Amino acid sequence: MKFPALLPISTVLPDLGSYDTIIDVRSPSEFAEDHIPGAINCPVLDDAERAEIGTLYKQVSPFEAKKKGAALVARNIGNHLERTLLDKPRDWKPLVYCWRGGNRSGAMAHILAKVGWQAVQLDGGYKEYRRQVNQALAELPARFRFIVVCGTTGSGKSRLLQTLDRHGAQVLDLEQLAAHRGSVLGHLPSEPQPSQKMFESRLWHALQGFDPSRPVYVESESKKVGNLRVPEALMEKIRASECVSVQLTQADRVALLMEDYVHFVEAPEALNTRLDCLAMLYGRDKISHWQQLALEGKMQPLVEELLIDHYDPAYNKSIRRNFTRFGDAMVLEIVGISAQAFDDAAGTLLAADRGAS
Repeated sequence: MKFPALLPISTVLPDLGSYDTIIDVRSPSEFAEDHIPGAINCPVLDDAERAEIGTLYKQVSPFEAKKKGAALVARNIGNHLERTLLDKPRDWKPLVYCWRGGNRSGAMAHILAKVGWQAVQLDGGYKEYRRQVNQALAELPARFRFIVVCGTTGSGKSRLLQTLDRHGAQVLDLEQLAAHRGSVLGHLPSEPQPSQKMFESRLWHALQGFDPSRPVYVESESKKVGNLRVPEALMEKIRASECVSVQLTQADRVALLMEDYVHFVEAPEALNTRLDCLAMLYGRDKISHWQQLALEGKMQPLVEELLIDHYDPAYNKSIRRNFTRFGDAMVLEIVGISAQAFDDAAGTLLAADRGAS
């Protein structure tokens, strides 16, 4: 008789790539909040069923809850077999987990093993995974040499990071992982921010894939990216790292921001809603002036005023205070905002680092 293997997290995490499929059997809402990177969701109880069984457990009896739960779990596992897993080959090797590595993942792993697949159940489940992630995020940053890309708003830091990534450099793009551009106007209309736990999972996944012998390029972010907090150990390491100061002309900065924030150019009402958040800093008269410029389609002068009055003073105030090595930063001038301009800048930066090494 074949039974699933029950493996500890210390064995599983370093070897996630060896599993053909990672199956999270928790409810859809649990999965949406966070999950092991790359996992698919095959809930053995959906949110409504989980609530129903929990209520039955508390208000009637554990025995009645288990009977009802077993029927639901068996039916749902059967549905997943028919709809999602039926095409898997004989040598398919899945990793299965739930909240604590108990009944839900045990039921799924047991059935998969009985079919003949090489099913592995994660001992401790998601709860133990989260403990390991928290521990890793406190320890991993110290292993790496970070190079911090600094620059005023609109200087092309994100584009430079994307270009460095295409050139094969190691890049930790905090804004991409957080689905936010890191300012009061940074919300992405097409993509909500992940939960704090999922952001941390994304950070862990990125960090554990880096080679400590090579530098990691990262942007000079604040402690929060939108609503999400950068873990303390990572933030401290980044702020103590060497810096590169990216410089772009004022005209090019405005042009770049007009491209990157085209959703606000096309929907000034949405922009004005975000500008309301600055009223406490600048007063209602100035905000009303900026909002009127937006409604009149005068985006270029609006962007210029926002840079001069809001973004640049905030950057200049914080950069030297928070990034201790900024005074020794390499200056990297980018000429224009074309793809070639950023390719050239990335090549210059990479060559300088190779020369310094």
